[in-house]
Amino acid sequence: MLKLVRTDAIPGSPDNAASDWPAVAGELIQARQTVLPKRLLGPGPDAAQQHSILAAAAAAPDHGQLLPWRFIAVPDAQRERLAEVFAQALLERDAGATGEQVAQAREKAHRAPWLMLVVVDGLRGDPAVDLSERILSAGCAVQNALLMATALGFGSALTSGKALKSASLRALFGLHDGEHALCFLSVGTVRSRKAGRVRPAVADYFSTLGEPPLTPSF
Repeated sequence: MLKLVRTDAIPGSPDNAASDWPAVAGELIQARQTVLPKRLLGPGPDAAQQHSILAAAAAAPDHGQLLPWRFIAVPDAQRERLAEVFAQALLERDAGATGEQVAQAREKAHRAPWLMLVVVDGLRGDPAVDLSERILSAGCAVQNALLMATALGFGSALTSGKALKSASLRALFGLHDGEHALCFLSVGTVRSRKAGRVRPAVADYFSTLGEPPLTPSF
């Protein structure tokens, strides 16, 4: 269970010198785990909790303050339209897909009580800001949202797939030229979860310029 801390305190400030912010932050980050959408049931986050999750995304780094990303929720009333898009995208890739495979594609649209599409805009604002920077900003926004969902006690997952590039999906979500569908973000109450995976050791991904790399753990 995560410890509650003062939300009005600022890390490093005199009034918060003895705070356990680092421990709480570390615990929260390590607690985040991908829970597949089929294992996410209701209840999902309520309106206030959804706002907290989305507000956390706004703290992401954003070169030039372009706000190059957005989140589009898929309410229950629109899930069947998304299911049709998933089925159509599969048949466009594989005309010989079986009825069972099409049904499985459709079913994915009905998983998790709160489902959102994450979109990044490669053209919005200053053209000097590369697409890679915009995607990085979107990734930070998504991670913030995932961490807030975890802090609120929910499970979450990111999912992708070839359907994200389909014309029917772009039409359904009204994406314009320059916009890219990055992934779906699912949030809900955890029905079951797998054991947490072993995180990579620092030596697996860190080195210092001019010095020999650390010995990897593998």
